[in-house]
Amino acid sequence: MNSWIERPEGGRDRGLRGLARAWVEVLVRPRRFFANGIAPGDQAPGLTFAAAVAGVFTLGWVVTEPAVVPPIAGNDALSAAVVVLLVTALAAPVGLHLTAAVATVSLVIASLEVAGGLAFRDRGGVSETVQVVAYASAPMALAGPAVPTLRVVCGGYATLLLLRGFRIVHETTPFRTLLAGLPAATFGYGIGYRVVSAVRTVLGG
Repeated sequence: MNSWIERPEGGRDRGLRGLARAWVEVLVRPRRFFANGIAPGDQAPGLTFAAAVAGVFTLGWVVTEPAVVPPIAGNDALSAAVVVLLVTALAAPVGLHLTAAVATVSLVIASLEVAGGLAFRDRGGVSETVQVVAYASAPMALAGPAVPTLRVVCGGYATLLLLRGFRIVHETTPFRTLLAGLPAATFGYGIGYRVVSAVRTVLGG
């Protein structure tokens, strides 16, 4: 959970520079990133990345829609700061691992084959699943402003990145990729980042 690869690939360097490099690369060159930047047992960089994305998203949200901030501190600015901190430090890690759990169960189901009985296909481990879910959330850093169309676009791209990551890391077929990725994307990005609500707003629901 807290291990770092000594010589990371695909933008997994330590610090803010490493986070920025990973963010740009997963957005621009996802195939290269998922092929080279996901390492067994190396969840800490992914967790840090997911927390940073969630923090930036929340900051953009509370700045453009201050009414969503509950009065939990002495003034509005302090309350907003507390909300951003709580999301970054607590909600993001919990949400990441819940989403990864949904993805893992979906991958198990998607990987079952019937051939004289049920057999489980070889796949990447749980740590790789956590990392794919984390890095695929990269577009959501731009979805903080309360603009439904923007959130829908970012959520759609995050879903595509998640599917691409599963396809590369777990070597799933297109059908199994959809079966494994869509439930996790719906839970993590659709509900966690309010993309489903944004879709309803855009459609006039």
